[in-house]
Amino acid sequence: MKGVSDLPIGRYRLHDHARWFTEAPKSAHRSDFERDRARIVHSSALRRLGAKTQVLGPGTDDFVRTRLTHTLEVAQVGRELAYNLGCDPDVVDAACLSHDLGHPPFGHNGERALNEVAADIGGFEGNAQTLRLLTRLEPKTFSRHGRPAGLNLTRASLDAATKYPWFAGEGPLDENGEPTRKFGVYADDAEVFNWMRADAPPKQLCIEAQVMDLADDISYSVHDVEDAVVNGRHDLSQLRQENVREQLIEHIHNWYGRAISADDLYAAIESLSTMGYWVDSFDGSRRGLAALKDMTSQLIGRFAVAAARSTRAAYGQGNLVRYDGNVIVPEQVRAEIKVLKGIAAMFVMAPREDTEVYRRQRRIVTELVEVLYDRPDLTLEPPFLSDYRQAADDAGKLRAVVDQVASLTDLSALDWHARLCGPGDER
Repeated sequence: MKGVSDLPIGRYRLHDHARWFTEAPKSAHRSDFERDRARIVHSSALRRLGAKTQVLGPGTDDFVRTRLTHTLEVAQVGRELAYNLGCDPDVVDAACLSHDLGHPPFGHNGERALNEVAADIGGFEGNAQTLRLLTRLEPKTFSRHGRPAGLNLTRASLDAATKYPWFAGEGPLDENGEPTRKFGVYADDAEVFNWMRADAPPKQLCIEAQVMDLADDISYSVHDVEDAVVNGRHDLSQLRQENVREQLIEHIHNWYGRAISADDLYAAIESLSTMGYWVDSFDGSRRGLAALKDMTSQLIGRFAVAAARSTRAAYGQGNLVRYDGNVIVPEQVRAEIKVLKGIAAMFVMAPREDTEVYRRQRRIVTELVEVLYDRPDLTLEPPFLSDYRQAADDAGKLRAVVDQVASLTDLSALDWHARLCGPGDER
């Protein structure tokens, strides 16, 4: 006889609809998963993404994507994939809208700085910060004992938003035999993580999380290249040059590892650059912008359709939910996505790594942590000051300060630093 948690509700079990803290019944006109999505849409954390760096910082120009616009694009791609694979679209949509909530100011540059200052307390990881925000920091729900529960999402939506379902140092081994540096939960968030992963296969992503991950890969690989072209940082006609192809392949291997061979990457470059919609020449005109937008749309469709077809070929036409299967991405598509990511890395991200602007951003983050830790009563916002005062030890106090800094946008981090650390040209 099936247990209560195994009884189905549509395509999902009661187990999947459960929330960490039980809530009073809500109106019946929305599903649990629709309610999850709405909570994220109305969260302050989502709004803050509008002023956080994606690849180029907010304010660079009027075209550049922010974390928020990237997030909306990921959600659109993810929702379409969900329909095609039979996942609940609201679960996938909620995961896509959540996936970058934990990222700090200045993008991965800020993440690197926070990871260094938090090294003795378990480090900082944007994905683990997302789980912490969804289950603790974002003000929405409290338990009957007064414990914050964040947005208190359903188990299915929370698990779908967890891209790396393991603790630091416990992830799958990389090509060098070392655990991946990415992780999805801090040690002091273990309780809710263990509740969320009850009955889940260890280290396996549910299919909704896999859809979210693929939608993210597709979106930023294509759109980062689009931004690079519009901002004059790359001319796609360069891919026809043999020396550029060789440099790009070497760059991909240095940044992303050698899981895809040089031959397969070369074939992907050739495939992309000979497509009829590939934009070799961009002049900034309205017609040029339309051609570039058509290229990005065609590429997104190419990648998403190929993955949906391959997955359906493996599992048939039934609904795929939770741990029913895996998203299957053809190797050629993986290589083409990696080439696009490599273009952005080589022509946009790598050149800026050692610039004075990027060194200054890391200093800003580090110095903010220092001054907020030393003067919490004068600097921390009330929710984070409460966490600081209730912390059981110095590690807990530092985590509260890191939570505060991670919540800031690029612009507010600059303003806080100017106000608290003294004047200077921080922009």
